[in-house]
Amino acid sequence: MISPALQPKNPAKRRFAGARVIAALILREMATRYGRSPGGYLWAFLEPLGGIIILSYAFSLLIRTPSLGTSFILFFATAYLPLQVYGNVSNTTQHALFYSKALLKYPVVSWMDAILARFFLNGLTSSLVTYILLAAILAFTGTRSVLDYVPLIQAVGLALLVGLGLGTFNCVVGGFFPLWQRLWQIVSRPLFLASGVFYTYEDLPKLAQDILWFNPLMHITGLMRTGVFTTYHPDYISKTYVVFFGLFFLVFGLLFLRRFNRELINL
Repeated sequence: MISPALQPKNPAKRRFAGARVIAALILREMATRYGRSPGGYLWAFLEPLGGIIILSYAFSLLIRTPSLGTSFILFFATAYLPLQVYGNVSNTTQHALFYSKALLKYPVVSWMDAILARFFLNGLTSSLVTYILLAAILAFTGTRSVLDYVPLIQAVGLALLVGLGLGTFNCVVGGFFPLWQRLWQIVSRPLFLASGVFYTYEDLPKLAQDILWFNPLMHITGLMRTGVFTTYHPDYISKTYVVFFGLFFLVFGLLFLRRFNRELINL
């Protein structure tokens, strides 16, 4: 803990110092994550693009036409991209304290700085990748769709919130119980299939709809598709539920981190 004599007395200076720490952590992760591999930052675009192309092609071999529109790659991308946003933010936030554990020994770096740095970098990168790839896919497929940017922005924003909430909560649980990280990977893998990537909510039988309604990612993928497919107007989407879900885990994660951050860092 910083002694009172070393703490900036001006609140504006304290905020500026905190912003400088977050910026330094962001630059450090950019250098370690993208600077050491051939292609660098291009992999942030190439990885999701490769996944979309391969899986949409495999999907097209099984089903003649997608549930919405005529382009498999566009239908698949509208669900895959927001799930990528959620997954990147959740996974990187979950390991924020472990990733910056050495730096957290210094009083000037706080646990909140580590969380925010990974959230800002990966959230902004994933959001930018989503919009650029979506625009590129629309241009490549020649789809003449009038995009509604409000639901597109809302879907990405909700994906960021849910990713931050679950990532922060898992940061605490996984810190005290390392086995939880492996269990969470096993539990979360079916979410990819249970979030409407290959189908729409309306394609499912009633029992499956009643169960998957509680999956916040299903609401996010449906909302994303309303911004691309103008004829798609699902009535199951509840943005209120998704916001409550994300905030619930975020609030408890932050409260636990505030109480147990020293214990987690010293494990």
